[in-house]
Parts: sequence; C-alpha cells; structure tokens
Amino acid sequence: MNALIIYTYPNHKSLNYAFLQEVMKGCNDNPSIKDIQIVDLYEEQFNPLLVFHEHKRRRDMFRDPKLEKYREQIRWADKIVFVYPIWWGRPPAMLLGYIDQLFAANFAYKDKKGLFPEGLLKGKSVVCISTMKGPTKYPLLWLNNAHKILMKRALFSFVGIKQVKFFEFGNMENKKGRQGKKLEKVYQYFRKIAY
Repeated sequence: MNALIIYTYPNHKSLNYAFLQEVMKGCNDNPSIKDIQIVDLYEEQFNPLLVFHEHKRRRDMFRDPKLEKYREQIRWADKIVFVYPIWWGRPPAMLLGYIDQLFAANFAYKDKKGLFPEGLLKGKSVVCISTMKGPTKYPLLWLNNAHKILMKRALFSFVGIKQVKFFEFGNMENKKGRQGKKLEKVYQYFRKIAY
C-alpha cells in the first residue's frame, strides 16, 4: 500500500506537526505500507488561488502542467491522509485550494448523463486527521456535522472514494486535552492498518 500524506499547517512546532510525525512513524512501522510521500502545502508554497480567464479554462485544469506532480501523487496513492486544523468549521483555505485544483473534472471525476458524475478515484481510501480549539462534539452538535459532510459526501464520494475515516480532535489548546493519548491513537491506527 502506498500512502500519500497531505499536511496543511504553517508551523512545524505545532500539535498538527506532531500528528504528522505520528502518522509517518505508524506508516514506517507498518509492513502493509510499502511507501509514503508527504506534501507539505505551506512548505512547498502551494498556490491555492484558482485563476480562470479566456486563455485558462476551468475545464482544462486537469491538464495544467504545474499540477502534474500532485496529480501523479494522487494516482500513485492507495491511501490519502490529510492532516489539518479546523478553522471556522472547515479545513484551511490552503487545503481547500489544493482540493479545488486537484480534484478536477476529467481527473477526479467525469461528467455523464444523470445526476451524479462518474468518480475516477475509485479504490482509494482516505483518512482525515483534524484538530480544533473547541470541543470534539462542536462540529456535530453546533454545525450539523458540516465538516464531515463537506469532506465525505460533497468531495470524496463525488470522486468515487467510499472508504473515509475521520479523527476529529477537540480541546487541543487545553492543557487537559489528552494530546498524548490522541497522538498515540493515531500512531497505533497507522501501525496496524491494512488496506
């Protein structure tokens, strides 16, 4: 199994970075995982802005040569892991910009007759690891699970990815937030996971 990890946080001395380290450690200790690649969107200075005009059309985005490296990583991956904070009830704009550009028509899905397109990323699975300052149940109770609906139903299901696992960790700025236990939980998950 090949694992692609997409890390979206601007600070390498952060809890999000510690989660990234535990994912990598768990993957390296798992004999089912053959290889891993990491995309650090802030470190790579990924440009999240969508630009369209008469010479650059949205429907041609799947051929943009500047994004080919990222498309190749997605093609290569069996499991795609996202590590990011939840800001204002959703992933950061940097990650959403990556999604807007990479999960494009004729790469991630293909329009066909009927209500829904054909997902072109079938057979892959996703793990979303997110942190937030508020309580763990905040997205469920206050936002009607908007984060999970956005990621699972509006994005991954649309492109053919049915297997999606979430780790939503709340109270991460609290001294009693049990950060150590949560880091260990992520490590153990990736150490044992099989495709």
